[in-house]
Amino acid sequence: MSKSTRPRTFWGIFTYKFRRNSLAVSGGVIVALLFVVAIFAPWIAPYDPASIDTSNLFASPSLRHLCGTDDLGRDVFSRMVYGSRISLSVGFVAVGIATIIGLIIGAVSGYFGGWVDTTLQRFVELMMTIPTFFLILAVITFMEPSIYNIMIVIGVTGWMGVARLVRAEFLSLKEREFVMAAKAMGVSDIMIIVRHILPNAMSPVLVSATLGVAGAILTESSLSFLGIGVQPPTPSWGNILTLGKDNIEFAWWLSIYPGLAILITSWGTTC
Repeated sequence: MSKSTRPRTFWGIFTYKFRRNSLAVSGGVIVALLFVVAIFAPWIAPYDPASIDTSNLFASPSLRHLCGTDDLGRDVFSRMVYGSRISLSVGFVAVGIATIIGLIIGAVSGYFGGWVDTTLQRFVELMMTIPTFFLILAVITFMEPSIYNIMIVIGVTGWMGVARLVRAEFLSLKEREFVMAAKAMGVSDIMIIVRHILPNAMSPVLVSATLGVAGAILTESSLSFLGIGVQPPTPSWGNILTLGKDNIEFAWWLSIYPGLAILITSWGTTC
């Protein structure tokens, strides 16, 4: 493609570069497949994930049970298929919350500068000094461990990196000619932020968001593994891993398969 025919819009440039990056394409395929599995889970899963079969406790992987069964005879493959809904929901919703908070704080801080910037950045630095995972643990102990609370807590505690990225972009972009021209025409600050600067500052934010999805999925899995995340009988990859930890001597499949699912999902969202 010649320089004269290359796309000039943001999404055109994004699509052009995405197609030329084989690693990004493979990651996109993995994420797309995970969405298909999550959406069509009732048709893909061969069994009800909550169905108990006491005659098949800790059955090893076979054609009947592709990933074996757990301590209650529940089909692990079916539970992993339904667990993909939990992981993707937490990943994308939590990152969406964190991105919105980071965009607002970063945009206000970078655009207005002065004491507003100083105050907000001191708050960002204060939040960054607190270990995020331990902060999440502390908050979760005072809340009911549900999927919705997990999403909110991960999102509310993970916006600092996005805020700093957006602030840096705004500090650079607000000095550009198109912003000066908009101010000279009497365009309001809100319109300049939303329509002129923010669209041009989204590239690093999108990169940060894709990396954040993997982090959110790992955090949810860690919380469920510790027993304070998504609670049984709701299936999640983390609580399947917890069961695998307790029975790894004779039920290796309870650790291997959900671990691989978390690994592949994290790799796909960071490509």
